[in-house]
Amino acid sequence: MIYRTYGKTEKQISAIGFGGMRFPDPEQIEKNAELVLYAHAKEITYFDTAPGYCKDKSEEIIGTALRQMTPGSFTVSTKCSSPDGKELRTSLERSLERLGVDCIDFFNIWCIKSAEDWESRKQGGAVEALLKARDEGLVRHIACSTHMMRDEATAMLDEEVFEGVTLGYNAVNFPFREQVVADAARHRMGIITMNPLNGGLIPQNAERFDFIRSEDDPDVVHAALRFILSNPAITAALVGFSSKEEIDQAVRVAETFTPLPAQRHAEIQDQIRDQFDGFCTGCGYCLPCPQGLQIPKLMDAYNQRILRGPAAEHITDNLKWLWGVGTETAADCIGCGQCEKACTQHLPIIERLGEIVEAGREVAAKTK
Repeated sequence: MIYRTYGKTEKQISAIGFGGMRFPDPEQIEKNAELVLYAHAKEITYFDTAPGYCKDKSEEIIGTALRQMTPGSFTVSTKCSSPDGKELRTSLERSLERLGVDCIDFFNIWCIKSAEDWESRKQGGAVEALLKARDEGLVRHIACSTHMMRDEATAMLDEEVFEGVTLGYNAVNFPFREQVVADAARHRMGIITMNPLNGGLIPQNAERFDFIRSEDDPDVVHAALRFILSNPAITAALVGFSSKEEIDQAVRVAETFTPLPAQRHAEIQDQIRDQFDGFCTGCGYCLPCPQGLQIPKLMDAYNQRILRGPAAEHITDNLKWLWGVGTETAADCIGCGQCEKACTQHLPIIERLGEIVEAGREVAAKTK
């Protein structure tokens, strides 16, 4: 394992972090805690969780494992999304109890979507409550998670409230995040990257993404994690694990890690920009839809058109076999534009929903 210093703090954490959002069968607390302990035995030391993850069982699972670890051999991160200071304090105290620790190493103001949202965290008392908790020794370091684009994110980071940031960054969406990463690095912040495999899309389309793999990368998972860690500003890649095999695969990246040569790194970046412009990253900030549309699922199907070509079946098959829905659901869109205003990538969602409807009609016509 390789370890990196978290921003301006003196805290060393593993370059592969354990994301506690993908536990299989979350009701099986002890069984899933064994997965966390296995990761710790493989020298992973950074464990990230949150209220609500895995049917609200993630903190309990992580805490069950942490109680069996030697104090000082791990760091833990959790979050709260409420702008209300009292609610944040209540959430923090509940997290401390669930995790079985006296102090949370990294506590995140969770899921800041816009400048207005950030302002609400200050006006609602969440930031003040967290600063007070740090003064009391209940929190060591204050961080945030965000999907904001550069201009808004830069203004927030310039306030220097945070010591670290968690953001989506991978070999598909890095063009949307690279400037925020650079700004965070300018402030010497710890930078944790979530969703490094783009929700599994990269390994599920290994052939399509093979161009990111160098000769010494055994597979695209290795290549995708290596791509992230080759950015010296990145502190750790946060991987959501569901099995020991996935842990082994990610740990091997750190055990054998050598940074990509600068020229090769730039070459991959150029290819990604050319090939995946307009790709939905599945962040979910387009929800809720007033019509009840599951927009991320529909946009995931549209991603197949970008990945595999214009054939209508690429869209309809994805919706049918992966999500169990039909293209007709996209026809419920009323064009209110709420999703496009919330989209962190500014995608033409309404236009794409129309294309999905047309894809369904095209496939239906072929089967008549």
